[in-house]
Amino acid sequence: MTTVPFSVAVVIPAKDESARIAETIRGVRTIAGVATVVVVDDGSSDGTAAIAAREGAEVVRHQRNHGKADAMMSGLGRVNGMRRVGRLDPDTAVLFVDADLEASASAVGALVVPVSSGAADLTIANLPTQRGSAGGHGLVVGLARRGIEELTGWSPNQPLSGMRCLSPAAITAATPFARGWGVEVGMTVDVLDAGLRVVEVPCDLQHRVTGADWRSQVHRATQYRDVALALGVRRLRRRLGPG
Repeated sequence: MTTVPFSVAVVIPAKDESARIAETIRGVRTIAGVATVVVVDDGSSDGTAAIAAREGAEVVRHQRNHGKADAMMSGLGRVNGMRRVGRLDPDTAVLFVDADLEASASAVGALVVPVSSGAADLTIANLPTQRGSAGGHGLVVGLARRGIEELTGWSPNQPLSGMRCLSPAAITAATPFARGWGVEVGMTVDVLDAGLRVVEVPCDLQHRVTGADWRSQVHRATQYRDVALALGVRRLRRRLGPG
């Protein structure tokens, strides 16, 4: 188990979150040990980037939307750049936070303590039932949970939770991330395969829920595809073996 100093870089992937990003940044800044906040504006058409910069965040901009996994990798790239020039300690942990948490983002601090103490290398937020939840998410969650259990023997409660804290060892094991919405599932499997410890942590968070209209159904279909692909790639690696 890697012991991680109490220093954290927060990475927030964001698209068209001008109404929420400021409060989310302020929320994570209340977390002890936060050394920097990086917002990746993934092709927004609103003022997300300008607001994030005004709040003092490091801003990475994508001119067009690349998707969640690429945004997360871009955020890691900025963090690694700060490490290289001495702006961050080499052993700084990375905390991924959704952009729409607003003030509740402060509760993500619960993920940091197990990583900073060396008790875990990857912590995953276990969220309460979300206000206004429209349902329809169970098919993707079930696929993700069963796939992770099949490959690793561990059954997560919330396999798609995007709020996660990683030690440097976990970052090495998990990168490059699985594409698109398969990022969380791929990350969990890869970190467990590396012999590192993964822990779910209750966090009192609220974020915007996916609705039940046709756009939401398309979103879920895309999630299902990406999760299935991430699991399929890792099953194939098992069959092929080392090398």
